[in-house]
Parts: sequence; structure tokens; C-alpha cells
Amino acid sequence: MIERNILEKYNTAVPRYTSYPPANFFHENINGEDYRRILIESNQKKPENISLYIHIPFCPKLCFYCGCNTTITRNNQLITDYTEALKKEIRMVSELLDKNRKVSQIHWGGGTPNSLPIEIIKSIMELIYKEFQFIDEPEIAMECSPAYLTWDYLDELINLKFNRFSFGIQDFRQDVLKAVNRSEPAIHVEDLMTYIRNNSNAGINLDFIYGLPLQTVESFKETITQAAKLEPDRLVTFSYAHVPWFKKTQRKLEEYGLPDAEAKLQMFEAGYEIMTKAGYVPIGLDHYAKPDDELSRALENKMLHRNFQGYCTRETTGQVYAFGTSSISQLYSAYIQNTKDVKKYIAAMTNDEFAVEKGYELKPEQIVIREVINEIMCNQYLSWETIAERLNAKITALKAIIAQNQEQLQEFEADGLITLNDDGLTVKGNGRFVIRNIAASFDPIIKANEQKFSKSI
Repeated sequence: MIERNILEKYNTAVPRYTSYPPANFFHENINGEDYRRILIESNQKKPENISLYIHIPFCPKLCFYCGCNTTITRNNQLITDYTEALKKEIRMVSELLDKNRKVSQIHWGGGTPNSLPIEIIKSIMELIYKEFQFIDEPEIAMECSPAYLTWDYLDELINLKFNRFSFGIQDFRQDVLKAVNRSEPAIHVEDLMTYIRNNSNAGINLDFIYGLPLQTVESFKETITQAAKLEPDRLVTFSYAHVPWFKKTQRKLEEYGLPDAEAKLQMFEAGYEIMTKAGYVPIGLDHYAKPDDELSRALENKMLHRNFQGYCTRETTGQVYAFGTSSISQLYSAYIQNTKDVKKYIAAMTNDEFAVEKGYELKPEQIVIREVINEIMCNQYLSWETIAERLNAKITALKAIIAQNQEQLQEFEADGLITLNDDGLTVKGNGRFVIRNIAASFDPIIKANEQKFSKSI
């Protein structure tokens, strides 16, 4: 049972911790030559595995809720030029990486990757297979819109060894999809899932958004109940972030009206209750996985990890090398983000230059803080002994770096959210719903900086 008083008490502004330091600390005092040096240095860092992220910024039409970096186009020449630039960047990075290192993970995101002709997907994947070695069972995933799928397209993706599909359903109701300008699935979702399961061993993720126009608490319950009956391997309920000052097209949603904060909270609670009763394991704040899914097993074994692309296991975790506009490489000691401008990106690649817009090189103490915060955010516990062993450091040295807010930790314990012990802490009960607050109690940025963050719930 989710305790409302706990949610209300700790609904304060803290970082989301998809990276540490958070992305709003990235700066422009970093360039292509810095990135080249960092790429070479990454060969000597952990993890040795390589994760690849391919960003496709193109969409055939704009969903009004979208907050992503997308370009609405059907300009075939622009798409072709971008594809060639993307392949050029892959070759440039590959030349600087140790050929003995292996790819454990590929993730295609966007935009709408599956709106591209399959020939383009095939040409990029063939290049990746040529340039890199792979572990025995890498995860190869794509974010897909069901509106742009055919049986033949699916067959081609399966033949290219894609083994995880994340379908952006958002809502099953046609009136909601119409209000947000999202096309309906070209294939019925149940038929789509059945086909994939009959023709491959691929995992299936279903993604939904709550807080959209025309949604009610009851309608969202019906949507998630229907989704649970389809038995996806994983399911996510994203909270819609209304930021019309940043994404002007979101103002169109105000014509319909949006669910208020109380309704959104009830939707979140409903999603949690329905999915857990259906036997799913909560992963993080809003992800759910079947008990036998590798994410559930990793959480149980304290081996869960995550990057900008989502949750993964430490077994498949690699340093992330990202390609395309706005993409962020997550390396051991640095974050590097490409330009968001498609034409600038193409021009940089044409000139054999990296398209770096901004980034951040971590100090040694920030690497320690990142490790501690990731452990809390992913595995809902902290063991100083485990962190010390992982970083080959002494516990006393680690604790000297971390600015623990003991008063806050004791308050969490008094509220039944954590259990403190000599080796660290364990998150329990309602603590998982305020996990960002718990992680923030180990973060010196919170006290020392005036950066703005979203509320934790």
C-alpha cells in the first residue's frame, strides 16, 4: 500500500539521477579533440563491454506530448544524408576502440527508428556487425511505434538479430491517441505480440503514458488491466511532463484539458496495484518486469544497472558509445553529447569532425558518488564493502568523499523507508517511491548548488 503522507512529505525537487552529475551540469567547454582523447582513454576503463546507442531523430508526424529531440520530415534526401553521417560517425569511433572489446548491447531510439526504410536499418546494422565483435547473447533493442510496422518489416528486424522490442502504446483508447496526434497501431497489439513470440525469442516491452488529455483514473485502470492481460515481458508507465514553455506544441493539449496532480497520482497508484497483483516485479519507480525476466533476477541479486536508455544488468552493461544527433555517450570518466541540429551534425561528419555540443568530465570523487547513487537507485540498497571492492578502494576513503546527510537518513529510517546498518542501508516499503530523495542524501550537489530539478514524484 502506498502511503499518501509519505509521498506528499517527500515530493521535493531532486535530480532524476539518470546520470551523475545530472545532465544540466553538462557544459560547452568540451570539443571533438577532447572526445577523441576520452574515447582512447575509455579502452582502459571499466566496464570493458561496449553498449551502442543509435539515435534516429525522424518522425512522420509529431505527437503533441513529445519532449524528445525529433525532426518531422519525409525528406528522403535529408534522411539519406543523415544515415551516411551516422555510419561515418560509427566508423570514426570504431577506429579508436580496442578491437578486443565486445558489444553487449545495442539500442535504437528516437524519434521513430522503425519509420525508416528497412534497407537503411539493414545497412547500419551490417556496418556494426562488420566493425565490432559481440558477446554470445547481446541485447539488440529498438523503440518502435506500432503505427509503422508490417509483418515483412518485423521479419527483417528479427533476421537482423533484434531480440527486444519496446512498443510505444501510450494508451489503448482511440480518442486519447487522436487528441495527442498519435497514429493508431497498424497491427493490433495482441496480434503483433503473438507474431513476435511465434517467430522469435525476442522480449517485448509495452510503454504507456499517464496524464494525457481525456484520460481518467478509471480509463487508465482499464488500459493497464488490458496491458497486463497481454503479458508483456516488461511494462513502463511514464508520467507525462507538461512543459509548454520548452515544447510549444504541448500547448495544443491544453485545448482538451489535462488530468490534475491528484488524478495523476491515482493513475500511478493504479498502475502499481494492477501490475504487482498481476505478479510483476517493480523495477525502479515506474518499470515492471516478469519475475523470471533478467531485470527481476538482477534486482534480486543486486546486479541491476541503468543508463540513459533504461535498466539493464551488470552482465550486459557497457560503456555507452552514442551516435546521431543529441545522443549522449556515457563513458567511465565522461559524458559527451552531440549537437541536436541535424544539419550541423551532417556537416561535422562530412568534415571528419565529431559533432560534440557539450559534455562533462568527472572528477575521481564524482565517480565514487555516481557508484553510490546508482546502487541505491537501481538495487535499493548500499553496501560500502561492495562499492569498495568494485572501486578497489578503502571504505574509510569512500565515506570521506560522500557527504552523507545523517539527519535525513535517520528521518528516512524513522518513517520506515530504510534500514540503516554498519555496511550501509536497505530500502524498504514505501522507500522505493521516494528513492530519488534517499539517493540525494548522499549527494553534495544538493547542498552546494542552486540547479533546478523536478519534483521526486
